[in-house]
Amino acid sequence: MSLEIFENRKEWYATYQAGWLAHLQETGQCDWKLYTRPHNRTPIVSPGIDLRQSRLVLISTAGAYLVESQTPFDAENLLGDYSIRTFPSDTSFGALSFDHTHYDHTAVEVDPQVLLPLRHLEDMVREGFIGELAERTISYMGYQPDATRTVDETIPAVIDAALNLGADAALLIPA
Repeated sequence: MSLEIFENRKEWYATYQAGWLAHLQETGQCDWKLYTRPHNRTPIVSPGIDLRQSRLVLISTAGAYLVESQTPFDAENLLGDYSIRTFPSDTSFGALSFDHTHYDHTAVEVDPQVLLPLRHLEDMVREGFIGELAERTISYMGYQPDATRTVDETIPAVIDAALNLGADAALLIPA
């Protein structure tokens, strides 16, 4: 039996186009009462792993990027930004910015570790709870209203980046 990563995709997309997207295109406004969230009835699961012997990659939807060398996310695009950025996991928080206007930045401005717990993960590696931390962190902007694009564009890019980093496990921190 093959599990679908996105159950009822065609039906969801038709509802998205006729409702939320059509309203946005007609009015220029996002009406979240018209947005239907995708639902999977069957969870996608896999066997557990021993983190003590694994390389963990951190994935965050906070829209973090390197200020000096990377293009900011297109945070003002009402249709979303489906691209990803990677940066060294030992990057200082001062070198990063969070370009994502669809969540309250108060907590992350006080302590970036609420969305990028890199120093905590480094502690867990030193303490033996995690085998190692991947040398790069993966970030994208979580505001992606077209779930079909997320499945077709963002998820494959994240998976490719994680595999290229030799990750055995991933920790996803949603914004």
